[in-house]
Amino acid sequence: MRVLIVEDETYLADAVRDGLRLEAIAADVAEDGDTALELLTVNEYDVAVLDRDIPGPSGDEVARRIIADGSGTAILMLTAADRLDDKESGFQLGADDYLTKPFELRELVLRLRALDRRRSRSRPPVREFAGLRVDPFRREVFRDDHYVALTRKQFAVLEVLVAAEGGVVSAEDLLARAWDENADPFTNAVRITVSALRRRLGEPWLILTVPGVGYRIDAGAPEAGEEPDSSADPGPRSTGEDAHD
Repeated sequence: MRVLIVEDETYLADAVRDGLRLEAIAADVAEDGDTALELLTVNEYDVAVLDRDIPGPSGDEVARRIIADGSGTAILMLTAADRLDDKESGFQLGADDYLTKPFELRELVLRLRALDRRRSRSRPPVREFAGLRVDPFRREVFRDDHYVALTRKQFAVLEVLVAAEGGVVSAEDLLARAWDENADPFTNAVRITVSALRRRLGEPWLILTVPGVGYRIDAGAPEAGEEPDSSADPGPRSTGEDAHD
């Protein structure tokens, strides 16, 4: 999941961003309305967390633009006020949820996960595919009922691949969905993370490489023994990078 945090209190915005990253949620920060609109133009977000009172275009105006653009980005409004009238006006704008400051990070994470699931109503809370069971709320993964310990970044990548249900996901899409705006577009972090994730899931291999295209999960064509050829992995590459888990 990728989230945009629109909040002009720098300490709070950074704390929320860092907390979400610990939950395998990629998060970008905008401290004013103009920056928020710019980021929304160049990136695809699952949820926008909007403080209503920000410099430049207000959180309300940013919400209007999100809805008008038809991007499908869910909106969670933040406010210091707990008045019903404020909440009502936010929902009338098109907000999907509301959270009053101060709030617990755990509650924000639960609401974000729920909003992400609601964007695709056919998507169950716990995703199961190809013998995998992925629980985003508990951040747990099981393969054939055996627990698999993953790093945060490996979990984020697996979420995207499982959601595709066997469809091919490009390295660029994985970078956009599982990393934040600070990720180097020429990094080999995706290749490294996918390779490590493959090994964590174990044999027979589930994640296959489609040379020059991307990656997919295939329960029917895994190979035992040698790992699929990582030299054919798609996407831009460089040397000396790590996966930034």
